[in-house]
Amino acid sequence: MPRTAVVAGATGMVGALLLRQLATSNDYAEVRVLGRRAPAQAHPKFRFIETDFGDLDKHAAALAADDVFCCLGTTLRKAGSQPAFERVDFHMVVDLARAAHKAGAKRFLVVSAVGASEKAAAFYSRVKGRMEQAVAAVGFEAVHIVRPSLLLGERVERRPAERFSQLVAPLLSPLLAGPLAKYRAVDGDEVATALMQLARRADTGVHVHHLPL
Repeated sequence: MPRTAVVAGATGMVGALLLRQLATSNDYAEVRVLGRRAPAQAHPKFRFIETDFGDLDKHAAALAADDVFCCLGTTLRKAGSQPAFERVDFHMVVDLARAAHKAGAKRFLVVSAVGASEKAAAFYSRVKGRMEQAVAAVGFEAVHIVRPSLLLGERVERRPAERFSQLVAPLLSPLLAGPLAKYRAVDGDEVATALMQLARRADTGVHVHHLPL
């Protein structure tokens, strides 16, 4: 039976690519898109819900879905400060997970980052690690945490340093084999595809995935 999906972070690279796949998927009859602004893509099965993620209690009906895909995320530079970064990559994600679970959502699939750990030296990785732990504790039937490395693909906003890394990363990928394969740069579309594949699994519990799956 076709399911209902919720997507948060649909204006980012991975979120936009995920929407493209959801539009053509027979798995979902309705896709509810949460965010401050509507996605560029339009489709009859898409329904936009405007929110700044501070008023999620008002959207309980929309959050009562089978699968919640969370692609929320920013950078320290764009956020402007560590607290502002933490608001997006921790608080908004965890608040969404808790509100969706309360509304009756069954599965939560979230994009994190390779190296995420509460004990990491880097602030970015520590926040991601704390987010993962908090989401895992919410109580969904299934949680799938995807940890990509550097993302390859076109973004809406300019990230000069990341763009340089994207040019260099393919040259280094052949050197990253075996246990190091998870550090290879990955296309945003591959992350979106992984989310779709994981949503089709009947697994229960909390699962952490590196790419390629």
